[in-house]
Amino acid sequence: MRHMPDAMPVMAPQPPAPASVQDPAEYRKALSCFATGVTVVTAHWQGQDWGMTCNSFASVSLEPRLVLWSIRKAASSLEAFTQSGGFAVSVLSQEQEAIARQFATGDMASRFAGVPLQRQASQRQRLSDALAWFDCELHQLVDAGDHHIVIGQVKAFGWREDAEALGFWRSRFGQFEALPA
Repeated sequence: MRHMPDAMPVMAPQPPAPASVQDPAEYRKALSCFATGVTVVTAHWQGQDWGMTCNSFASVSLEPRLVLWSIRKAASSLEAFTQSGGFAVSVLSQEQEAIARQFATGDMASRFAGVPLQRQASQRQRLSDALAWFDCELHQLVDAGDHHIVIGQVKAFGWREDAEALGFWRSRFGQFEALPA
């Protein structure tokens, strides 16, 4: 007769091996785990409207009212956004996923084509059906690696309650769902 122990030792699950800090693709995957909202940022510079989809938008300060977003230094629109004196941010609703995709690629004319817009007193455009919007004067540019952090002072804003925010998580569009209180 063989003696068997009453209980086999239980091994704790091992955490996954850390991704290489040198692998940009793995770093982007880790960053994509942070869910964000989706915005379109616009500027008016040298008589032309400029726009791009952005999910790096965040509030900075309530007094003074400051917001931020970041732009790649290699972006073709960098000069427009950093030299125009300001920008407008339109927070997208779930119904505006197609607009988020439209402003992510293509030339400026195709990005704005067919999109309902309202020109502000600042001459910047905002999306007419945006969930919220902020018209901002450029407050500060911060050099940050391969990006600039663009900080704006909010001069005008608005919002509506009749729509839900468009979300972005793990490189996919989606929606936020409130947890029970």
